[in-house]
Amino acid sequence: MTLADGIDDLAGAAARGDAAALDALLTAIRPEVLRLCGRLLPNREDAEEACQDALLAVARGIGRFEGRASFHTWLYRVTANRARSTYRMLRRRWLVEAGGVPLPDPPDPRRTSVVAGTRLDLLEALDALRPELAEALTLRDVLDLGYREIADLLGLPEGTVKSRIHEARRQVRQRLTDAGG
Repeated sequence: MTLADGIDDLAGAAARGDAAALDALLTAIRPEVLRLCGRLLPNREDAEEACQDALLAVARGIGRFEGRASFHTWLYRVTANRARSTYRMLRRRWLVEAGGVPLPDPPDPRRTSVVAGTRLDLLEALDALRPELAEALTLRDVLDLGYREIADLLGLPEGTVKSRIHEARRQVRQRLTDAGG
């Protein structure tokens, strides 16, 4: 039995209401969830917050896990959505605490790592997309899921997924080009 099989078994048991399986599942997936959140969010503290939100979403939503896609694919979707939601919440909080002073635009490269600045730009661009485009692009380009896997997860034809990703990339590329120039 592989680790993935063990996780899938725990997820199935948790989805059927086994509280001990849910606890074991959350413990087992936490490092991966934190790693995925860290791929989207530039600060460790923000990634930790998104990780906690994602684990809570898994705990609350595990009963809706249907097994249509693998548990990891479902987990990636939940995690990506929670990381983007955490970013939006942190951004709103910053705007309120800063008294409406806009975010620095773009991040100052002398004080921000290239990776962190790039992630902030990407998060801003994703936030400007329609949710269905942002989700497809995040699953493909940030979390590296395959087109078929995304199609199964979202319950869409593969051609629709490819179309959404193409359009999302076009819009993100345009936004990043406009922001950089």
